[in-house]
Amino acid sequence: MRNISRKGLLWLLIVVASITAGSMIYIKGYWVVDEPTPTAAFVQHHMTNPNGTLASYLKDAISDTPDVVAGREALSESLGLWMQYAVAKNDEELFKQSYDLLTTYFLMPQKYIAWKLDAEGESLVTTNALGDDLRIIGALLSAAELWEQDKASVLKTAAELTQTLNQSVQMEGYYIDFHDFSNGISSDTLSLAYVDLPALKAMEQYELIEPGTYEKYEYMLKSMPDDGLFYPKSFNVNSKTYIYDDKVNLIDQLIVANHLATTSHKPDKLISFLKEEFATRKQLAGQYRRSDRTPVVSYESPSVYGLAILLAIKSGDPKWAKQLYNHMITFRSQDPNYPGGYVFNGDTHAFDNLFPLIAETELQKYLRK
Repeated sequence: MRNISRKGLLWLLIVVASITAGSMIYIKGYWVVDEPTPTAAFVQHHMTNPNGTLASYLKDAISDTPDVVAGREALSESLGLWMQYAVAKNDEELFKQSYDLLTTYFLMPQKYIAWKLDAEGESLVTTNALGDDLRIIGALLSAAELWEQDKASVLKTAAELTQTLNQSVQMEGYYIDFHDFSNGISSDTLSLAYVDLPALKAMEQYELIEPGTYEKYEYMLKSMPDDGLFYPKSFNVNSKTYIYDDKVNLIDQLIVANHLATTSHKPDKLISFLKEEFATRKQLAGQYRRSDRTPVVSYESPSVYGLAILLAIKSGDPKWAKQLYNHMITFRSQDPNYPGGYVFNGDTHAFDNLFPLIAETELQKYLRK
């Protein structure tokens, strides 16, 4: 066997060390950069109805009322998150499939998005959901920036959806949570988690909304009160008052915080609380009592960790993001029948897989930089 030169041996050792380090990073719970996520495969294999829509739950069940989601019913929320994932992954084909679902099933003749469909793709509701609408419009505009194919059609759909919001889903100069297109009844509240600042900024850049609209909602979030830590739940557009819940849903808080993090007004108090909570309790609860900041529930939500990872990324804190990620994936693949899924007791909700999926994708991109 030919002798290896000292220089060649050095390079061989460097290569071996690099491969070993990469493997160790993956073993420790990070990942090899281009390692495909098993969660996407789980969603496609187990959370997708025959017509391509995403099921809300893994287990089938019958909804007792149109206002309650059950079983394999499909939500505009899930569609919007799946579209965001396609954009984050830069997957044009996956986005096109999602866009086809939007225009085939969710987009009603009056040009609003039905917030819920049955498993066959039929809508039994006549209302929209503002937060889902803005998420979808934002994804459409992001896709128009990425890909030329179908760009005109995508922008036309975004414009039509925005026109519907401007005409029917406003009250007292503010967007509101929903409008019933059958009986004309509207909500008089705006959930603060629905104030999607990145989507609103893109809508203004594309001249779909009046100049100054984004600044109006940015000011709303930047100037809203808090209780010393947690944000209000909603804003009443008639009384111009903020509404607090006694029990704080951390998903709502994190969505608001992620939107705020795109402005100059960073959610520092909430971030400090979450980091201290995670360091002390080794977990983040799904709900907290507003009065004393203690957990109301014992369960942990993969969605909470997904949103917290996104917040850590926006805050420029990769160390915390990795810690959250490593904890989040301990809940993945616990059920051997559903590898890649965040399945508990044989069931799961779509958003408990989609938020983690988006977070994993964005963190992967962030760490590549």
